[in-house]
Amino acid sequence: MKICRYDDQRIGLVHDDAVRDVTAVVEELGSFRYPLPRYDPFIANLQSLKPKLEAAARTGKAIPLDRVKLLAPVANPGKIIAAPVNYAKHLQEALADKGIHHGNLVNEIHKAGMFLKATSAVVGPGEGVKLVHTDRRNDHEVELALVIGRTAKNVNAAAALDYIAGYCIGLDMTIRGPEERSLRKSPDSYCVLGPWLATPDEVGDPGSLQVSITVNGEPRQDASTSDLILGVGELIAWGSSFYTLHPGDVILTGTPQGVGPVKPGDTMHARIDRIGAMQVRVS
Repeated sequence: MKICRYDDQRIGLVHDDAVRDVTAVVEELGSFRYPLPRYDPFIANLQSLKPKLEAAARTGKAIPLDRVKLLAPVANPGKIIAAPVNYAKHLQEALADKGIHHGNLVNEIHKAGMFLKATSAVVGPGEGVKLVHTDRRNDHEVELALVIGRTAKNVNAAAALDYIAGYCIGLDMTIRGPEERSLRKSPDSYCVLGPWLATPDEVGDPGSLQVSITVNGEPRQDASTSDLILGVGELIAWGSSFYTLHPGDVILTGTPQGVGPVKPGDTMHARIDRIGAMQVRVS
């Protein structure tokens, strides 16, 4: 199942090149009073909603994908946890390129740890990236993103995949400079998630996916998640040893070698096997 959010907060199931509206099913979630939950209610209830989503899609009108504005597939992530330098070749390029490390100490992930991006940075591919501090280098970093489906704390890596609601493509946009990662990676629109949420049955083994991005048709990054230093299960286990993970939380698994700058007017085209592809404009 591939689930998207689009246009004016509509929910759809994606099949081939069309979206079928299933928004009415979301009404079954009910309403929420203050204080609001710390999790995404739709993601938390996704397993029980699946049969109703499939039934609604059979009668829903098909809308061509190229006629909708794709939003981030998760509306309310409680937190976004990111894994820096989680590909060995990216660590090598970061150490070699002053434009990337900017004089900062660059450690491999076991020493660097994970970091948080602001949830206010999240946008969908149809919304695009709006660069800030354009006097500095702004880079693309394409990544496999996973979305937590149920509450997880101190999860064993061997069981971690059972806690995943689905996967999407993530763009961890980055301003280069001397400040801490979280600041430079958290401006509005610097976390693109999309094009939809692909459930685990669609994706299979997350450790064997090809991840790539082009900018204006020029190949930039192209690698396999088999090259991750810490795999998906290990990242969930490590993250859940520090934080309680809630439904809708997102983990960005790290970017491979080939990161590079973008500028206003550029178009990024990102793809991950068995998930899909998304086009994102830069302004």
